[in-house]
Amino acid sequence: MKNEDVVKNQELNHERTEWVSERRKFLRGAGVTGVGLLSATILGSRLGLTDEMPGAKVLGLDLPHVSAAALTDVDILNFALNLEYLEAEFYTMAVMGKTIEQVGVPVSGTGSYGPTTGGQKITFGGPLAAQLQMSAQGLMLTEQYHVRYLRAALGSAAVAKPEINLDALGKISNYNLFIAAARALEQTGESAYAGAAPSIANKAYLLVAAKILIVEAEHTGNIRLFCDVYKVPTMKIDALDILPPPSGTHMYTNDSQGLAVSRTPSQVLSIVYGKSTPGTSRGGFFPKGLNGAINVV
Repeated sequence: MKNEDVVKNQELNHERTEWVSERRKFLRGAGVTGVGLLSATILGSRLGLTDEMPGAKVLGLDLPHVSAAALTDVDILNFALNLEYLEAEFYTMAVMGKTIEQVGVPVSGTGSYGPTTGGQKITFGGPLAAQLQMSAQGLMLTEQYHVRYLRAALGSAAVAKPEINLDALGKISNYNLFIAAARALEQTGESAYAGAAPSIANKAYLLVAAKILIVEAEHTGNIRLFCDVYKVPTMKIDALDILPPPSGTHMYTNDSQGLAVSRTPSQVLSIVYGKSTPGTSRGGFFPKGLNGAINVV
């Protein structure tokens, strides 16, 4: 191995070690449960539809009956929009070195608009450099589409992009760190749609969420494969997480029943805020919290 290659590998390992250290601190704050009052409300079917469902308990759908709707479908889709803002910003910065606002994606709406800080353009390399570059570009475009799609579905009720800190886990300065961070973001987003689906009453809105969930699942599978090929170590984002190789042994995110992981909004907030303490309303990727009704762990 050439001397310059040795130096480069040492630098990459040092950057990865620093990033893993920051991530450990972040995840220690996030904890592994983060199930508060909000998640209890979301978990219950707002119409009590699961109360009489045959086999519901066997399938893990033994949900408490909730007689009145504390949250609306608009609240749930706006929760998803906040997460799509984060993903779109992450990939747009990594691929183009720009924010979504700078490339023309709308960011205005109800609530408090905030700037996006951190992140940087990534030079993609490694054994599948061309494929990784193409995948990153595809991830960027589809996450931008998701922002536009949700905003169109919500119309004037869409929330503004809140303040976002892309350096919440430390600097993502190379393609290995990009793969690790993308894996964590995609797993979180995918499970958030699955967790919120039972609480969406309007079938048109449910279809919107289902279409996005399918694409998020494709993203997850794609990134997990890169984790394996590039031998990128990953860390659990919470107790529900299923790690891909080399850190884990599962190429897919299914459990022992062949089912994907789902997370309540409170569990998702614990991850993106980096803190699972009930009542937490800001931190991590969202220094001033999310916009909309769903914003507290």
